Amino acid sequence: MQSRRPVVLITGGSRGIGAAVAQLAAARGHDVAITYRSEREAAEQVLAACRASGATAVACRGDVAVEADVVRLFDEAEAALGPVSHVVNNAGITGKSSRLEQASADTIRACIDINVLGAIWVAREAARRLSRGRGGPGGTIVNISSVAASLGSPNEYVWYAASKGAVDSLTTGLAKELAGEGIRVNAVSPGMTKTDIHERSTRDAGRLERLRPFIPLNRIGEPEEIAEAVLFLMSDAASYITGANIPVSGGR
Repeated sequence: MQSRRPVVLITGGSRGIGAAVAQLAAARGHDVAITYRSEREAAEQVLAACRASGATAVACRGDVAVEADVVRLFDEAEAALGPVSHVVNNAGITGKSSRLEQASADTIRACIDINVLGAIWVAREAARRLSRGRGGPGGTIVNISSVAASLGSPNEYVWYAASKGAVDSLTTGLAKELAGEGIRVNAVSPGMTKTDIHERSTRDAGRLERLRPFIPLNRIGEPEEIAEAVLFLMSDAASYITGANIPVSGGR
């Protein structure tokens, strides 16, 4: 039987912000599909937490940088849960921190493939599935950007900042394009947040504490705080909001 609860698909949902969004969405009445690329055990832990909140939850393995994988991820989510009504475009990487001239082509390409092409593939498929003009249920797309898009991330990963600038442009344009089809498109831009991306992707374990003094609120954000902004934009309380980009960055 298909689910009667609203269904949210969250890319990169096995860890960090994506996992926090999945668990909060489950607690607030959504059934949940998460995607992951390699971390099956972590994905299973997120599913267990979602199910403990009464949600039906599934994990779909795939790479958002691969167009065919994105189509299949949506197919699998809909086959398990019914029509998707909310999409959180969260999957992303930074690559090892360095100045631009020191970054390898492989590092830059991998970041652009996932953060830009992947975000576009996911947004395109979401538009196709959600659009009321194509028989879909309507709903929301929330893109996870970063305050790096405006800060530029010099000496760390300007290519990542550039990729998130692309996500901001995607949000603005797609919000206008889909406004008449029952789809609201917004973004959330996290600042420094306690996730393992700093160790696993940037390979800079001391980054959080090194940069904490530059945050006006003088602390690092929690993934759950980012998730609150995402759930707000998905909710009816944000029914007149589209094309917005909410920074959740402690004032940075």
